[in-house]
Amino acid sequence: MRVTIKIPDMTCDHCKMTIEKALKVISGLEDVQVDLKDKNVQVSGNILVNQVVDAIRTAGYTAGEIQSIKL
Repeated sequence: MRVTIKIPDMTCDHCKMTIEKALKVISGLEDVQVDLKDKNVQVSGNILVNQVVDAIRTAGYTAGEIQSIKL
């Protein structure tokens, strides 16, 4: 599965690194791409959307609109 989620309160490189670190601990995750300019994150692997949303929230950020899901 590949999912892209908007993170509206991601504003700097520190935010980007914090989110990457929080997501990389998800079991089954294969790839993480955080785009600071577009304020979104794209993850892929054998994961559930709620795992990604929970990890973003636990890191202290808002998991905004889910922009796309591809199975």
